Amino acid sequence: MEQMTFHFDTVLSDVHMHFHSAQHLMTRLNQVGQPEHTMATTLEDVGKQVWRGALLLADFILSQPIMFRAATVLDMGAGTGLTSIVMATTAKTVYCTDVGEDLLSMCRKNVSLNQHLMEDADLEFSWTEDEVADLHDNTSFIIAADVCYDDDLTDGFFRTLYKLCSSFTHTCIIYISIEKRMNFTLRHMDVSCDAYNHFRHCLSGLQELEDQRCSFTVEQISANFTQFFIYERIEHLLPLFSVER
Repeated sequence: MEQMTFHFDTVLSDVHMHFHSAQHLMTRLNQVGQPEHTMATTLEDVGKQVWRGALLLADFILSQPIMFRAATVLDMGAGTGLTSIVMATTAKTVYCTDVGEDLLSMCRKNVSLNQHLMEDADLEFSWTEDEVADLHDNTSFIIAADVCYDDDLTDGFFRTLYKLCSSFTHTCIIYISIEKRMNFTLRHMDVSCDAYNHFRHCLSGLQELEDQRCSFTVEQISANFTQFFIYERIEHLLPLFSVER
């Protein structure tokens, strides 16, 4: 195990991926015997960790291979790339996106290490006119795993989601997984879920939006599909939502 130093602002993932069976996805390991990710980071770098929301969404993708087959999919805030890699085993095209060169480098490396799971993994993605046109014309699914943990990021996520969907001329379904994290706050002097509550507020605002350009329908999906990855799945703390545009 790699040596770690913990600071006051260190954030720990509840998930540490370590697969003993060669039959599992993400079987190529790094020099310390783990897939490319980080167990502990500062808040700004939590995208380098694997969170349960990503594993839940990956399970959902694997349970619906026919639905995603031959689809064009946009992964927003892909982090380590886990959900994009799993989606690429069935979809035609996956646009794996995030922010930060070091994070994208880690993600790119994970995609490269798992090319054996995909028919065609083109790592040279540079937002050409053809790629942008393909994304706008053909994206039928958008996925996002555990990207709403900070209010400002959540607001930006929903603004981007609306801007994208309002430019589409076709139906698009968005799948969002999020972990409902309980924290004690001095403001409330109680345990609360501020980040999750803000996410739900934004989700309700999207559904209630009265706009001639597009409308949205929100539904929570029951997590009774097959669990392929090993993690603790508690449905009321790990919800999955579909948003149809």
